[in-house]
Amino acid sequence: MKFMMFVCVESGSTAADWEGAPDIDDWCADVAEFRLMGNELKPKAEAKTVRVRGGEVLVTDGPYTESKEWIVGFDILECPDLETALKVASQHPVAYGGRIEVRPFIDPTDATS
Repeated sequence: MKFMMFVCVESGSTAADWEGAPDIDDWCADVAEFRLMGNELKPKAEAKTVRVRGGEVLVTDGPYTESKEWIVGFDILECPDLETALKVASQHPVAYGGRIEVRPFIDPTDATS
């Protein structure tokens, strides 16, 4: 099964929030068998939001939603089950001071998806 991990941090977090977090390079090495790809994202100030309304393309600066948390990166995992994906996510450094959202991909071969 494939899973998307959204890596999120809260604005205003401090170094104390990250106490005990593993090094990101160590995490990548430890979960290499499950991690298909991943990357950090540029700051939210460089985001653009695209909408189409009434046939007109509207582009605005920054993320559309107002939130205290921001997606700062992502990882795509391939794991045998959700339990394994959650274990991988729990070991991510950002889980110590931020939040990791794990969401399965829809399986196009599964008619019930």
